[in-house]
Amino acid sequence: MDQVNELLHQNIALIVNENIKLENGMITVSYVDCSPDLRSAKVAISVLPDNMAGTALKKLRSSSGLIVSLLSKKIKLKKIPRLAWVFDPTEKNAASLDEIFNEIEKEKEENEQKP
Repeated sequence: MDQVNELLHQNIALIVNENIKLENGMITVSYVDCSPDLRSAKVAISVLPDNMAGTALKKLRSSSGLIVSLLSKKIKLKKIPRLAWVFDPTEKNAASLDEIFNEIEKEKEENEQKP
């Protein structure tokens, strides 16, 4: 299944990059998790800026038919799974953690400068 997930991930990412345009934004396919029977695949995306996540999900969901059609031409699988698009908050969480660490570092530097 890992090989199938990676094959789907690479090809879906390529198709999304070439065919789905998000004005003033960028969509990244984070991972694909396909069911063992190939009926469905969860496709996690991250979006920059993250306030465009809803727009990106809506656009991807409405373009699923096109994406599956292009996918079936690129790869040979017994069955092309139905795609379920979800938002992957990892990037957003990482940015939040970065901000917190920067705040801590700033406070630490300020406290070291005090006599």
